[in-house]
This record gives sequence, C-alpha cells and structure tokens, in this order.
Amino acid sequence: MKAIRFCEYGSPDVLKLEEIEKPVPNDNQVLIKVRAASLNFIDPGLMRGPIPLRLMTGLRKPKKTRFGNDLAGQVEAVGKNVTKFKPGDEVFGVGRLTLAEYACASERGLVIKPANVTFEQAGCVAWAGFTALQGLQTGKIAAGQKVLINGASGGVGTFAVQIAKAFGAEVTAVCNTAKVDLARSIGADHVIDYTKEDFTRSEQRYDLIFDNVCNHSRAERSRILTPNGICVLAGIGGAGQHEGQLSRIGGTLKAFLASRFSRQKFQMYGTTTKQEDLVVLRDLMAAGKVTPVIDRTYKLSETAEAMRYFEEGHARGKVVITVEQNEQASIGQ
Repeated sequence: MKAIRFCEYGSPDVLKLEEIEKPVPNDNQVLIKVRAASLNFIDPGLMRGPIPLRLMTGLRKPKKTRFGNDLAGQVEAVGKNVTKFKPGDEVFGVGRLTLAEYACASERGLVIKPANVTFEQAGCVAWAGFTALQGLQTGKIAAGQKVLINGASGGVGTFAVQIAKAFGAEVTAVCNTAKVDLARSIGADHVIDYTKEDFTRSEQRYDLIFDNVCNHSRAERSRILTPNGICVLAGIGGAGQHEGQLSRIGGTLKAFLASRFSRQKFQMYGTTTKQEDLVVLRDLMAAGKVTPVIDRTYKLSETAEAMRYFEEGHARGKVVITVEQNEQASIGQ
C-alpha cells in the first residue's frame, strides 16, 4: 500500500508518499480501508521535531516515520476477538498511522459512521471533537450557561461552538473579521471580532470560557468570569510554530496553579480516546446538531501541500486528506 512517511525532521518537503507493507490487525484490531483522515495540532511538531519533543520522538531522526490519528473508511478485516464490526462496515474514529491507504485501529476507538455524514466529515472528527467535548466537560458545561469560545473558527473551535449549543448553552464566539459569518453559520448566538473588540473588556460575565488561544492574562479572563466560573485552558493558538507560544504555555501553567486558591478555576486537561465520547459525537452528527467544518480537502499525494497550508494556522475548520486507493502520484516527483 501507499503511505506518507518522513525519515528526517524538517519542512513539509520531508513528507513522501511511499510504498510500504500493508498492516495486519492483531486479535483486537480492525483493518480499515481509509477513505479520509485529517491533520491535527500535533502533526507539524512531529514533522519538524522541536528539541523538547525530540526527547520522545528521536534526537537526530524520528523513531516513528509516520503519523495520523483520525480516520474514516470501510472495514477490510477484523481480528478474532473483535465483535462489534465486520468487513464492509463504514466506520470512523481513531486509528494508528492513518495517512495511508490502510490503517489498523482498536475496536474501542471506532463507531459506525452515520449515513448522513460523509467520509470526509467523519474523517476529521475524532481528535478535534474529543478535544472540544472533553474540554467543555472539564468546564462542567450545562444548559442555560453563558459560554465563550476563544478561537472559535479552527478545527477544535468549530466543534466547541456546536457542541456547546447542543448542550443548551448561550454561546459567544471569538474570531477574526473573515470568520465572523462562519461562526454565526454554526450556531453562535453572539460573535466578537477580536480585531475590533477585546472580549475581556466586555460587561458580560461567563460561566465557562473555552480558551483555545490563551492570549490574555489570568486577571483579564477572571474579570469576565462569574464568581464560580471556569476557564478551560484548551490550546495556545493555531497549528505550527508561531510567535508567543512559549509565553502562552507559561501563562497557562501560571493561571492553572494560581487558580488552585480561587473560587474561579483555570483548568488544564489532556485529550484522550474514549469510545463513549465518540458515541456522543456520532449521535450529535446523526441528529444534525454538529456538522464538521472542512476548510480544504487534499489527496493523500498532496499531503505536503496540505501541511504547508495547515502550518499557516488560519484554517477555517479542518484540513482533510482524502485517500483514493492505488494512488499513483508521488510527492516530490
């Protein structure tokens, strides 16, 4: 089969479409013919290998030469212990090394794809959807709350806006001028254009802030939280390396630690694979309450181009990689 590989760290030019062995599922895995996958926040870091990350991924060269987590496709084969799926089933969720024609996935990392959702939409749900849903759950999302989403127009943010609305919250989305209409189209009750207005100077108070950017101080965000409000520290801005990342990481840690002694909480969390959360996301999509927002779609052979665009950090929703079986084109040729 063909798959995306990178045998050295660097720019998207290191990404190559190469012929490799087709994977074989173990007793608890499902082999999937991939129809779509997507890029996520961690992928540029794996490719470029910043020094702190290399302590885990390999100092001089990457130990693992492939990446990709999200996927949607058709079940090709199942291990002997798999009971929930059979060949031919259309599924989506989390797999291993999914930027390829075939990928393996654990049975507990998959669910059946709703009929009203395309492979492209389903292939971009898992990691961004988990991050949004689990962050809102960390913030104790509830019907009737006033919720602000800072960074509402990217892959995670577009899921967060829709999930918060589905849970019955009154949602305020923060984005730039070019994405105001997008935020309204996915259900935001109010939209703040950060190029024209600083949301931390508003007179409105929020029960929950889902902060996907973390570009304001703890004091500024505390000002617009209710006395028992929660600010969920979900991210540090767009994908790829950009100015201010280190200061945002430092500010996030400082806000988290300082809030241990306050009624207002600044909460950190880690995104994990949970089948029950995948079921929630599936059901919300099936009911038409959540529709994945796709900015651009690229072929597997165009992954380097997709990564270049993704690293700019301005995507409106998700960047999706579609997989046509037996692709003949090769990156770099």
